[in-house]
Amino acid sequence: MTGIIHFETFVAAAVLLNITPGNDTIFILSRSVALGKKAGIMSVAGIATGSLIHTVLAALGLSIIISNSMVAFNIIKYAGAAYLVYMGIGMLRAKTSFNTGNIIHHQQVNLLKVFRDAVITNVLNPKVALFFISFLPQFIDPALKNTVLPFLMLGATFTFTGTMWCLMLASFAAAIFSKLNTNKKVSGYINKICGSALIALGIKLAFADRK
Repeated sequence: MTGIIHFETFVAAAVLLNITPGNDTIFILSRSVALGKKAGIMSVAGIATGSLIHTVLAALGLSIIISNSMVAFNIIKYAGAAYLVYMGIGMLRAKTSFNTGNIIHHQQVNLLKVFRDAVITNVLNPKVALFFISFLPQFIDPALKNTVLPFLMLGATFTFTGTMWCLMLASFAAAIFSKLNTNKKVSGYINKICGSALIALGIKLAFADRK
């Protein structure tokens, strides 16, 4: 493959890295359990879109700014953390009414908002940007002058493997949701647990460093 070396190793590493639980995994699971399968799928689509954005930024060299500037890193980090906490608080304060059935609940879910939230949380995670600019270059021919195309191809491959795995997770989590959503008390607890998980993610991101 032009400009790419050890592609088979890259794919194997990408699969292993994608199945390792991380912030994106927890975000997708929380959306799927709290809001259902469609919301889970939209979360996966949003995370994938965010990953592709990071790929393009890394390919163009813009992610290096985050790597070299503590100010830029912290601005993005705290913005992402604040957004996660904001979403988590929203879930904690939300009044649930799942006992009226799936149809009414799903009508209330704003899928575009779910997608937007997923994109924003992924793009505003500077650790993802640092990962792309440190991991992908290891599989690009160092003698290559123009690395944009292989960077994009590797990023797309990494995103594809992650998307396949996350879709399975979203379907599994949504199956749990479908069994519990008729119980108003249980569904209320689920909402609070998922909201707390998002707040915890925000706090974790706020204290993350560049290492």
